[in-house]
Amino acid sequence: MIRNIIRTSRWLVRPQINSLAPIAIRKCSSILKDCRLNVSCGFNNRRLSDNIRNEEEPLVFEEVCNETLESLCDFFEQLIEDAPNLKGADVTYSDGVLTISLGKYGTYVINRQIPNKQIWLSSPTSGPKRYDLVLEGRGYWIYKHDGVTLHKLLQQEISVIVKDKVDLSKCSHSLV
Repeated sequence: MIRNIIRTSRWLVRPQINSLAPIAIRKCSSILKDCRLNVSCGFNNRRLSDNIRNEEEPLVFEEVCNETLESLCDFFEQLIEDAPNLKGADVTYSDGVLTISLGKYGTYVINRQIPNKQIWLSSPTSGPKRYDLVLEGRGYWIYKHDGVTLHKLLQQEISVIVKDKVDLSKCSHSLV
């Protein structure tokens, strides 16, 4: 019951948060005009750590991280309720760490790394990965070594586990 109350309260607040995110990204993009672009590993994307002034950087990063992790938490809670082969699975989110325990399929841990300005994923299938924020469009998280986004990788791996196609495109800051 408490989980449903928390989920409902997050659901009621999310439209307000999501309506403010484009404003924050637009505000930061005006700052980005004078900043250099990151061209490492063949990508020409603006990374948060390269483009925003130091005083605004932590605020935008933490807001985007929180929105991303909360939307993933909501997605996985609903998925566990609906998927018949995930009975006994559990999702916990606390202090920037999202833990998705899928029983015999393993445990996913997704957490923010404030000093590195990254989201880290520990996957039982693909192993550890570090995602950088790209401020284009709604903003999204990309693994710079292979160019695959966080949500795309999760979508592929979770689809195999639940034996059905899952869609993470509605999660905050996703690009699939």
